[in-house]
Parts: sequence; C-alpha cells; structure tokens
Amino acid sequence: MANRDIVILGIETSCDDTGAALVKNGETILSSVVSSQIKIHSEFGGVVPELASRSHLENIYIVIEEALKEARFKMEDIDGVAVTYGPGLVGSILIGIEAAKAIAYTYRKPLLGVNHLEGHIFSTLLEGKKPKFPFLALIVSGGHTELVHVKEFGKYKIIGKTRDDAVGEAFDKVAKLLNLGYPGGPLVEKLAKDSINRVKFPEAVMKDGSFDFSFSGLKTAVLTAKKANNNIDSKALCAGFQDAVIAALLNKTIAVAAKLKVKRVVLGGGVVANKTIREEFLKIGRQEGVDIFFPSVSLCTDNGAMIATAGYLKFLKKKFSSFDLNADPGLKL
Repeated sequence: MANRDIVILGIETSCDDTGAALVKNGETILSSVVSSQIKIHSEFGGVVPELASRSHLENIYIVIEEALKEARFKMEDIDGVAVTYGPGLVGSILIGIEAAKAIAYTYRKPLLGVNHLEGHIFSTLLEGKKPKFPFLALIVSGGHTELVHVKEFGKYKIIGKTRDDAVGEAFDKVAKLLNLGYPGGPLVEKLAKDSINRVKFPEAVMKDGSFDFSFSGLKTAVLTAKKANNNIDSKALCAGFQDAVIAALLNKTIAVAAKLKVKRVVLGGGVVANKTIREEFLKIGRQEGVDIFFPSVSLCTDNGAMIATAGYLKFLKKKFSSFDLNADPGLKL
C-alpha cells in the first residue's frame, strides 16, 4: 500500500451537513462537496432531527456524485469508503452509513467506520504544517467541548470536557436569547467584533480542580444582565460573553498542555472558525512556546474530507468495519 496512492471516499452526515469528499493519502483533497441545511433549520432556531435526516436522504447520493465528478473519479477507482458512525443525530448518521454500506458492498471496497471527533482532530493533516504525536487536541463544536491527549492515532485520553453546554451550543443559545438569529456563532462573533464596550462576565472554575468546562452559568449570566437592563447594548453582551468563553478555552488548554508537557495543540470543530479564537490561541501559543494547529475555516465545520482522512489512517492499520456497522449517537473517543 505504501508504494501507491490510496484514495478514500469520506461521507459525513452526523448532524445537518451532508458531506462527501475524495482524499488521496490522507492529506490531499481531490474534491469536497457539502450541502448545508441552514435555510431549513433557521426558522426553528436550531436543528430539527427529523428534517435533518430527510434532507440527508434527499441529498446524499447527489453530493457523492458531485464529489466523484469534481475529482474525475469513478466509484471503481476508490480504495475504501469512510463514514461517520457517531456521535451525532441517530437518524442523520444512519443515512450516511447505509449509503456507505451500499457502495462498499456493490463495489467490493473496505468499509471504514469513523468517529466524528477523530475527523475533527485529524482535519489538520489536510493542509500545511502537520502536528507530530503526541499532542493535545481541543475539540470545540456545536455538540462537543473536549480536551484530548492524543498519543497516536487510536490512542486517546480525555482530560477535560463540558459538564453542560458545548461551546457552539452556548453561542447559539446566547444568540437566541438576544434575538439575533441562527446559527448564532457567526452572529455573536460579528457583534463582539463591532463592540467598543463589553460586559465583564466570570469564568467558571471547577472547585474539584478538574479541567472540565461549564458554560451554562455564563449563558445565565448573559440572560440576567439582559433582564436587569433591557436597553443594554447587545454588542457589549456578545463581546463579554465571547471574552469569557475564550478565557476558559485558553486557560484550561494551556494549563493541560503544561501539565502533560506537550508543546503541540490542535484545534478542531466548527467553533474554530471564529477568527478571534484563532488569533488568541496563536498569541498565547507564541507566549508559551506552544505550536498551535488548526484547519482552514472551510474544514472546521463538518465535511467529508476530515472523515476520509481519519478513514485513511484506519485503512493503513487495516481496521475495517463489518456490514453490521450501526449508528452510535453517543460514541466516545
């Protein structure tokens, strides 16, 4: 296998994005197509699981065909089919799994079940400078906030995680209580950037000394400030909220890196698209002598390319999945 190129088809349907991509040798994107459902869910202020799965069903094969066409590949030419099997919305995940099984069975290709979080962790392999093992990964998305010690591919230890809301979830909820719209992350980030003033909010500190996160109290603090003064500037609230989130992420990540004596930190997940978060991590990385890695904005949100990359690493280890592969919405690393 080392003497020839390996091309993996990656399929991602864990939430509300239908993604398919072809990736060569786990690092070169030949094509990547994503069908977003934002317009469908925006009127509800969040993802509606049944609507999400229906949309995946309508778009999955269209997206796959577009990815093949863009890469100028035929299905017969791929070497394996990687697909997310968790965590996420069970109905959405099943659509991707069944499509992957059909392709793998029909074309006699290896089936590679991938943990969605592994996709985010190893999305940095798709471009630019690549981190060496071991490293610390911070996964921040709509449904996840975790600090993971990555010793090598497949060997992980969770050092800290959220005890309530994930970061992306907190952004969306704050945007909703301020009547900003959906998705909330980009809207809160924009108002925070435009703000001259900011409301000071506390950073949650774990009394047990753990490196876990908590954002529900911060969300409540924003609501309390809004109720106390209905005329308070939403920009100042967003700026203060974002400051507190970034402080929590920075402080715990750098503290864990120091404790583990790790000099490489990888960021992954949709929240990493936040420009201020990227800038602040690069700044503290320079101060602390820690190398910071994150993918480009287009690879932060859910996509098939990151699944293909994780699938490639499984392919090399011959960790193939059987056709009994099923959705696991609560899958852990």
